[in-house]
This record gives sequence, C-alpha cells and structure tokens, in this order.
Amino acid sequence: MNDLGADGRRSPQRWLAGVCVFLLLGILLAIDGPADAFSIHGQQSAASYFPDRWHWEWKQPEEVGLDSRALQRAIAFAQAHEGTGGSKNIRQYITRSFAREPLNDIIGPVKDRGEPNGLVVRHGYIVAEWGDTERADMTFSVTKSYLSTVAGLALDRGLIDNVHDRVQKYVPDETFDSAHNRQITWHHLLTQTSEWEGTLWGKPDWADRWRGQMRQLHEPGTHWQYNDVRVNVLAYALLQVWRKPLPQVLKAQVMDPIEASNTWRWYGYRNSFVTIDGLRIQSVSGGGHWGGGMWIHSRDQARFGYLYLRRGKWRDRQILSERWIDMATTPTPVKPIYGYMWWLNTNRKLFPSAPASNFFALGAGTNMIWVDPEHDLVVVVRWIDRREIDGFIQRLLAAVKSPVTNRSNMRRPSG
Repeated sequence: MNDLGADGRRSPQRWLAGVCVFLLLGILLAIDGPADAFSIHGQQSAASYFPDRWHWEWKQPEEVGLDSRALQRAIAFAQAHEGTGGSKNIRQYITRSFAREPLNDIIGPVKDRGEPNGLVVRHGYIVAEWGDTERADMTFSVTKSYLSTVAGLALDRGLIDNVHDRVQKYVPDETFDSAHNRQITWHHLLTQTSEWEGTLWGKPDWADRWRGQMRQLHEPGTHWQYNDVRVNVLAYALLQVWRKPLPQVLKAQVMDPIEASNTWRWYGYRNSFVTIDGLRIQSVSGGGHWGGGMWIHSRDQARFGYLYLRRGKWRDRQILSERWIDMATTPTPVKPIYGYMWWLNTNRKLFPSAPASNFFALGAGTNMIWVDPEHDLVVVVRWIDRREIDGFIQRLLAAVKSPVTNRSNMRRPSG
C-alpha cells in the first residue's frame, strides 16, 4: 500500500505509526538485553553462522557469554588428566585393554596417537582450542555415531522403510538366516539390543560378550550389551543396503556438505572385504577394538557434532532429518542412557554435572564429542581420562554466564 499523500509527502498518520513501531522495538531490545547470548537475536545469530571449509571464525569467550578464566581452568583440567595411561602406543594400549578377552588379536590398522587436544564451540564460533586439533587420530567407538548416521541417511532416503523392519528383509543371506537372528530389526542393531549370534570377520559374538564368563543369549530387544561384533554386523548390513563403501556415503552425504577436511579415514579389517555387484569393497568397523574405525581430527569432529546441535541442518540444507536426530537421541528402554549409538545423559546418570538433555559420542582413550543444546555448545576432547570427564564438564559449565536455555536446539519429543 502506498503511504504517500497527494503531494508526494508521507502522511502524518503513517509517519507517527512508524515512529511508534521503532520505539516499541527499542523497548523490546532493551528488555532482552543485547549482551544476552540467548536473546531472540542471539538465537538467530547462533543458527545463522556456519564455518567455511578453510576458515572457522573465533570469538572471545566474553563475546558469547563465557568467562575466559573459568574456561581456561577447564582446559587445564583436561590437559592435566591424560587418558590411555599416558601411552601413545595404541597397539600396546589395545592389547593391554583387552588382554583378558579371547580372540583379541588386532586385524585392522592402528595408529599411535598424538597429544591431548580439543576445542570448544559456542553459537558456532570457536572460543577455545588446545593441542593439535588437525591431527587425524583413531576415535575408537566415536565411530559408532558416524555409523548410526549412515543408517539415518538410509532411512531418510527410503533405502530403509522402517527401523522396526527385520534386517533379513534387506540382507537375505546367512548373516540373519537363523531362527534367532531373523527376529532382529534395525532398531535392535542401532540400540545394541540385537543379541545377534554368529561369527563375522573371524570374531564370534561371544568373544565380545565374554567379560570373564560366557553369557547366555536373550531375545532381541530385551537386553542391552556393548558388543563390537554386533556393531560390525550393522556396518555389514548397511553396506548391503547402500551397495557402495560406507565411507563414500558418509563423505558425499555428510562430510562434504558440512565442509569437513579430506584427511579423515574410515577403515575395516584386512579380512572384511566382500564382493557387491562385482566390486570388492571393505566392510568398515564400528570402532577400534581390533583396529580400524574412524580416524579423524578434532575440528572435523566438531563440525559433525555441530550438525547434530543444529538438528541436522547446515546453512540452508537439511542433511539429516529432524526426525532422525530425535530418534538417535531417544533413550532405549532397557538402557536409558543409550540411543542410536549416541550416549545420552538421561536423568543425568551418565555425567551428573551436565544437563539431562546432553548427548555424547564416546570412544576409548577417551575421545568425546559433547553436544549441549541447553548451552548451545559443542565440545571435542581427545585423550582425557574417562574418570575425569565429569570434572571437566563441571568446570567448563562453570564458565557459562548465560543461564537461559536456547530452546531452538532442544530435542523435540518423539511422536
């Protein structure tokens, strides 16, 4: 509508209305406070910034509502509590860690690790960084969160119709051919409640459920057990669905769109090659238990965590559906602190100092991607003593000066 009078001048009524609107906006901004990192403006800014491939913008801690001194105390704490017993020889570390397990020979590549390192990201900006965050190291079971993401991509693209479908419908070979294994669904595999029975890549399932004695099998879905053989079964099943190497899927569908580096690698075992449509392809592993797994640096890990913090969206592209983000972070009834290969802080049982809404990718060493929607944080920590993670979290959250929740990133209740 034209608000000019016959003489070409703005009418007094509309001029007055415009002044009133301007004054009202000023009052609202004054109430919200421009320094509040979680104001409406702050949420828009947080959601709008994404790092470029070659440049990740920094902010001073105080610019994003953090206390720099408290933040440095948290970093010093992480550096002072090194994991893996201080040893950088990963082959020795694996051998020592699984010395009491049967069939514990290493069959995949391994790599000695670097120094402890990490970074803190708030509202998308790096506010702290220590150590060599561009050195690609083994991540052990952080790999599982990447593997489950490949399952989410398959679901989003219709390659898997429903997570409660039986896997045998998609992989009709001897892997799921027994009466027991035919019951297993994608949901069971993703939540580590599959109770799959068999041998894959020379490792029987009981080799990783030994724990000092043989354990009985349960009906799929009724019992949770952390079992790398069964995780590798999921990787094999997803390879059969995608019919191309899973690292290629992850690169094209996730890592390239979030502008990660090309330095990460995802390995399987020397004996985990299969032929699909005439091509020899390696089935990757879901961790570094027997070698292999995801080798990646901390900055790329932070991008991956930031994708989940932003509920699967990167700039204007929905890379993972919000439905998948919710599913991946929904507690498993028989193990409420575990989702689809993400660790959950349900009832603050995993890490008491963190909010209950937080979720984590965790691997031996310890390697950690910590996603905190309530404080709009992504934190990557490499090679910290597992027993000291809660102490680190407590100290880092003590640096947060803005107590208001950024609810735009919170998990929506699943329907």
